[in-house]
Amino acid sequence: MKKKVVVGMSGGVDSSVAAYLLKEQGYDVTGVTMRTWDEAGQTEDGEGCCGLSGAEDAGRVAQVLGIPHYVMNFKREFREKVVDYFTSEYLRGRTPNPCIACNRYVKWESLLARSMEIGADYIATGHYARVEHLKNGRFAVRNSVTAKKDQTYALYNLTQFQLSHTLMPVGAYSKEEIRRIAEQNHIPVASKPDSQDICFVPDGDYAGFIRRSVPDKAPGPGNFVTPEGKVLGRHKGIIHYTVGQRKGLGLSMGHPVFVSGLRPETNEVVVSSSDVYQTSLVCNQINFMGMENLKEPRRLWTKVRYAHKGQWCLARQTGEDTVECVFEEPVRAVTPGQAVVFYEGEYVMGGGTIV
Repeated sequence: MKKKVVVGMSGGVDSSVAAYLLKEQGYDVTGVTMRTWDEAGQTEDGEGCCGLSGAEDAGRVAQVLGIPHYVMNFKREFREKVVDYFTSEYLRGRTPNPCIACNRYVKWESLLARSMEIGADYIATGHYARVEHLKNGRFAVRNSVTAKKDQTYALYNLTQFQLSHTLMPVGAYSKEEIRRIAEQNHIPVASKPDSQDICFVPDGDYAGFIRRSVPDKAPGPGNFVTPEGKVLGRHKGIIHYTVGQRKGLGLSMGHPVFVSGLRPETNEVVVSSSDVYQTSLVCNQINFMGMENLKEPRRLWTKVRYAHKGQWCLARQTGEDTVECVFEEPVRAVTPGQAVVFYEGEYVMGGGTIV
């Protein structure tokens, strides 16, 4: 009997080819497009992964592939787990990663539960990553075959149960190969461009989005200060800034300055004349993936943001839900609220949220 798999189809080329590959491998494939966001002026009519055009494109692809396609409503889950988290983190002076939250709590937790209710064995996505069962018995996400398009950083928070019911067929190919497969098999989105921005803030104006979402809570102007508290000028509101930022500060100091910290309790943005490097960090909200714990110190390759090339660190567990990471070389712009992800070779060992 064929194993059933629900493919999360955004209407893009990656998830479309994922559905094609799994059908070719003999799975009983159903396509599902997740409706997550439709605020006026946002992605309802846009090109993002949760927009109306995405659902239409996914439906056309499903027709070509000869598979059933459904649109499921996940707006409540998305609002609670992603959008509310996004705004509350910025208000706390932290820089969130909404895609990681969406992966864990919407694309996996909610979609997997609903898929299993309709008899599916697996869910699948078009991520450039691979899922493997390790010799130690644990499941882990492995780098895609192409480092140029690797998405494992945003997947570190998936649970063992979720991974055991997940397929990621696209991780075995390069982007060029995926587009070629789409073209050769007349998949209608073969040349569709990739979506780049956060889907619910397509214009990239995070501060504007927060002001519209929580107008009574969005902080107003405050002071730029030195680490010692000397006032240097006025800022537009802490939600406009992030650690490591140099451009757009509007300070005429005669030399470059960098945001080194945010103080939401006093509505201050701390700036320093030297670039912001750190030799260590502490993280919490730990999710162990390829390993069970870090009670014994372990040398791991570490990324502190999606585009970070990585750095070696010695990581050790310092509490029930805290890990300390000491870098072998200083790392720039370690930002509270962002994820730190630990690797061993090509495999994700785990990660957490930078405190």
